[in-house]
Amino acid sequence: MPKKRPKYLDLLKIRQPLPAVISILHRISGALLFFPGIPLVLCGLDMALGSPEGYAQFQSFLNNPVAKFGLILALWVFVHHFCAGIRYLALDLHYGVKLEQARLSSKVVVGAGIVLTLLTGAVIW
Repeated sequence: MPKKRPKYLDLLKIRQPLPAVISILHRISGALLFFPGIPLVLCGLDMALGSPEGYAQFQSFLNNPVAKFGLILALWVFVHHFCAGIRYLALDLHYGVKLEQARLSSKVVVGAGIVLTLLTGAVIW
């Protein structure tokens, strides 16, 4: 009797385990740090270091609540990528490779990313 296999995969219905979600978010955060992140940082540095008027304009731009929210979001992307990168370095050294440890380290990455972002976001705001 042949097995009934699906003809297509509905990716929105598949429930991934937390370590897989952390892996996907690590890749997405790395891509976001590279493409919009580097050009925006370089543009901001050029504006801030170009002249005193440019610095004042950049500072007034960062006082906008929408810009602060975007900065906090970018900060979360960076912190998540950093914490997940440390997790993957530990996995490369064969620390935390068992299933329970991998799940716990994934929860730690999520928690550390949120806590560090909230603490730094409170300072920014």
